[in-house]
Amino acid sequence: MSEQEEKKALSFEERLQQVQEITGRIESGALPLEDAVKEYERGMKMLGELDGELSDMNRRVTVLQNGRETEAPHEDV
Repeated sequence: MSEQEEKKALSFEERLQQVQEITGRIESGALPLEDAVKEYERGMKMLGELDGELSDMNRRVTVLQNGRETEAPHEDV
């Protein structure tokens, strides 16, 4: 499975869990330096993707909230 297919197959929360697992492996000190750097790069890439998705979700919620605020006075009339 490609990285793109894996991303689509896993939920936001599952991918966040993967980042936490990567962090744990790095912090354990058990990885050789080269492997730790590769895991760090992988984790940072995943975090960037998750951050982008979170920003998109935040924009969607903001749009929905702004729409409700606009409609609320009309309902009171």
